[in-house]
Amino acid sequence: MNYLAHAFLAGPLSSDRVGGIAGDFVRGPLDPLPAGIGPLLGAGLVLHRRIDAYADTHPAFQRSRTRVSVQRRRVGGIMVDLFYDHFLAVHWRRLAGNLPGESALESFTANTYRLIATHPEPLPPTFCEVFARMAAQDWLASYRDPASVALALDRIGEYRLRQPNQLKGAGEELLENYAGFEEDFMAFLPDALAFAASVQRERFRAQDPGRADMD
Repeated sequence: MNYLAHAFLAGPLSSDRVGGIAGDFVRGPLDPLPAGIGPLLGAGLVLHRRIDAYADTHPAFQRSRTRVSVQRRRVGGIMVDLFYDHFLAVHWRRLAGNLPGESALESFTANTYRLIATHPEPLPPTFCEVFARMAAQDWLASYRDPASVALALDRIGEYRLRQPNQLKGAGEELLENYAGFEEDFMAFLPDALAFAASVQRERFRAQDPGRADMD
């Protein structure tokens, strides 16, 4: 999953949302937590990783990966992550319209940036470098535009992958099979929401065996 989907699936708990956004910037095992990572952020990072693992095995996500062209199949997961952020942004009112104070995508993204900026625990230095640009340019809401998805994929390929850049021009594949990717996303999201909620309930039961649900 990419940034917007992780933030959405994390739910209302601020530390889970921050961990969802920052998760890709922490490498290595989380037990014990790396130096400098507090327990609140750590729990959000664990949720992030479990959601990623769940997505990789979900039939709809796997189906989306097969829709990616053969020459880009190796980076298909990255592409589908960005494509799913696009559909979440496009259908935000329909999928997240009942979120208090966040029924508009821009409200959700503004709140998310605020939660990150005010998080009481230290954040990964590499993430802090990126976060300033993310908030200033509102990356999360920008995924609503296919051109922004295409630009993001080009940049990921340029800065994070070995050459030749297999992600260059990958945004075109979203438009070439738009309905298919959209159908997969709509099948995936309800299951992913249920899974994320189950992980959070599991965590809270472990913290307080007599408490079945979050307050």
